[in-house]
Amino acid sequence: MTISTEAAGHVTTGRKHLPILSDKQRAGLRPELLEVIEYRKSGLSLNHVVGCPLDCGYCVRHLFDNFAMKVPRALMSDEDAVDLLMGHAHFQAHVTPVQIFNRATDPMLPVVKPHTLATLRLLDERGLTNHVLVITRWRVTEEDCAVLNSLRNLKVTLLVTWSGIDDDRVEPVDSTIAASSLKIAFEHEDRYRVVLYWRPIVPGLNDTDEHLSTALVDLSRYAHATVFTGLFFKDQIRDYYRAHGLPEPYEDGARRKIFPQDLERRILAAAGARGHGSPLFRKTSCAVAYAHIVADYNGHFGIRELCDICPATQLQRCATAWTRPAEGPVAALAEDLGGRLVEITDRAIVVQGLDEQRRYRMQHGLGFQVHDVAKPHHPSRHGRADTGWASHTQEES
Repeated sequence: MTISTEAAGHVTTGRKHLPILSDKQRAGLRPELLEVIEYRKSGLSLNHVVGCPLDCGYCVRHLFDNFAMKVPRALMSDEDAVDLLMGHAHFQAHVTPVQIFNRATDPMLPVVKPHTLATLRLLDERGLTNHVLVITRWRVTEEDCAVLNSLRNLKVTLLVTWSGIDDDRVEPVDSTIAASSLKIAFEHEDRYRVVLYWRPIVPGLNDTDEHLSTALVDLSRYAHATVFTGLFFKDQIRDYYRAHGLPEPYEDGARRKIFPQDLERRILAAAGARGHGSPLFRKTSCAVAYAHIVADYNGHFGIRELCDICPATQLQRCATAWTRPAEGPVAALAEDLGGRLVEITDRAIVVQGLDEQRRYRMQHGLGFQVHDVAKPHHPSRHGRADTGWASHTQEES
């Protein structure tokens, strides 16, 4: 892995805190990137540091036009970012899951790590017991583990991203870095939990039997849980592939992650045949919840076909916590958020007029799936794009 010269030079300065961007520098960024807090499915995403030198071709940074921003910079101080999170309209103490630096940088880069650990400590000192997810493909040290173990209140999960992709045009980061970080993190865990984040899995790129065996047999035993997922191949990422002559895995872009049905079947068959390893999950929140011995905060239990690979103990945990909410309060909440309740089924609350952020606010508060009537989920596709799935599958009403 080669980090850009500018980024490498910045790393060696020994500076503990990044400089905050000036107004002039901020003026060159897209407005979305200046929104430090954004709701995503696994929680409120806190991103007050932007910029990354790792150059993964499929990175979501393409969606914010900052892929060329290789040197991490701070938009505000850690203290101000935490205050902003606490005051956010959708934040609920002890309820709302939080993610740190998962949109515009890697939280364990040398110059970003001090901000990651400081932010965690600031949240922990407030006595919060929220889930906090830290997602990285970079280096984790024993010293980092000691800091994570010192946190007393937060439910911290370290999700180590591993893909096994060896085409450095697509992913120049050596996957052995993530493998080493996973092992170190798992061997030294005490109060935090470790998840193998096996992604993105792409047909023809990293889906050989050897790749499957490495993830399921060699690596998953160094994690409390394993999540497998596909590729976000949105139009901006597809355009980047084309502009740089990268092999396109799919003909078209998609709003949701792409994960073909045949690939899932192969992975589940391989998982069933292994002799050891951590449990396999389709959804991040399911793995995080299992690792912390709690029910899934996203209420996936309503989508029963998601649960057919879950351990029996976790199924019981989720079944006990999962309750279909009453229509009146849900309708009032949807209206208060600016939308309208369409119906409540045994699978999900269906609403109209609510964007992702407001739907996730409902979902986490109620512990029950919330879907947009205009973007139906297909049974057995697990919220994935249509690509690679049988066309005759019925849509959810």
